[in-house]
Amino acid sequence: METGKKKNRLTTTRAIILGFFVAIIIGAVLLYLPISLKNGVGIRFVDALFASTTSVCVTGLTTVTIAETFSFFGQFVIMLLIEFGGLGIVTFTTTMLLILHKRITLTERLLLQSAYNLDTLSGLVKLTKKIVKATLLIELVGAIGYSFVFIPEFGFKGIWYSVFHSVSAFCNAGIDLIGGSSFETYRDNIIINFTTMGLIVAGGIGFPVYWEIARSIRYNVKNKSKKYASHINTHAKLVLMLTALLIFSGAFFTFIFEYDNPATLGNLSFGKKIMASLFQSVTLRTAGFATINQSGFRHVSCLIFIVWMFIGGSPAGTAGGIKTVTAALVFSSTMSNIKGKKKVSVFKRTISDDYIRRALAIVCFSFSTLVVLTIALMYVQDGDFLDTLYELTSAIATVGLTRGVTGELGLAGKLIVILAMFLGRIGPITLALAFNSHRDGTGDKISYAEAKVIVG
Repeated sequence: METGKKKNRLTTTRAIILGFFVAIIIGAVLLYLPISLKNGVGIRFVDALFASTTSVCVTGLTTVTIAETFSFFGQFVIMLLIEFGGLGIVTFTTTMLLILHKRITLTERLLLQSAYNLDTLSGLVKLTKKIVKATLLIELVGAIGYSFVFIPEFGFKGIWYSVFHSVSAFCNAGIDLIGGSSFETYRDNIIINFTTMGLIVAGGIGFPVYWEIARSIRYNVKNKSKKYASHINTHAKLVLMLTALLIFSGAFFTFIFEYDNPATLGNLSFGKKIMASLFQSVTLRTAGFATINQSGFRHVSCLIFIVWMFIGGSPAGTAGGIKTVTAALVFSSTMSNIKGKKKVSVFKRTISDDYIRRALAIVCFSFSTLVVLTIALMYVQDGDFLDTLYELTSAIATVGLTRGVTGELGLAGKLIVILAMFLGRIGPITLALAFNSHRDGTGDKISYAEAKVIVG
């Protein structure tokens, strides 16, 4: 009996995969119901499945126009799926463990401690509540910001638009109710632009960074110190530095390469060019909203966008991608090898080899998935290579930006993109957790003789 229980017991990674899968299926069934659709509108189940997957995986790619296809009930279901998907990164594991096991063992607490970058094993339920409260507060502030534009424009319906887009932006989903052109009609609207960018960055930074900043502020106030940066841990420093670097460098490249392109920034004033460039760079943090049609960007810009999308947001946030810290550790490891250093150090702190191996595994998994699925999509559907690569990178990094490929997908193409969104959402998470679960060394019981190989 004991053996049977152990065999049937769900591991944390399996619980995450199963939970996301079940949520997608339930969402697809709900969105396929007539009550979820507008009068006279019908969709195929694969499109309902696509809409559910893009919502749960907070991606934003859609094969149908959300505003024209789904009723208020359908839109409400989509918003709930987005909220579930966005919060799933930081709360779903804890919730599933509480529901399935009724108690959290020491091993699982250690796993969650590493996943959330915590200094204590206690208070996980309290932590989950704190995350939910912070999320709702930020989304409320975002909804108020949107309301200054949407209520005067849409009347009472503007309240719903404000709430929906605030949730979608904070969860980095990029799904909108405006129409088929995302936020292109609000390209010049300062309120919409900066409210959206603020929510995207807030969701993509990750909750552990908020806690660290708050802790540092409390420490400095208590000790009457003004050295805020010196009291912030290495993780938060990496996240803040990489986020700022990627956003401003992305905006710079967009501004330079698209300055005279009439299809993107060419016809805008200098100030509006800066705002549009900044928005494009921020939305690459896996948000998916667009104020400029992606098909108009030059190829050189798109190549940079693909790299920026692949990196994505930060750990324990609502964004996707391989994450900023992962990219930073791989880069630091590479530079250490070039310099002949045996240890990797960041901000005068040595990084454990476990973290480096985990970062490399996530990058290899994500890149391999991108290559295989890009080949698969090009095989089943003829299309431009860059546009296809852009689409699959957007799907795997859960971004939601497209150069027109999504609307042209056939059945096989839709299923491939659905798989890409699912793997992109749960892959890096479960892989990181799997690495954490073996930190006790159980995977190193067997040791073999060392081999010599030629590298490079």
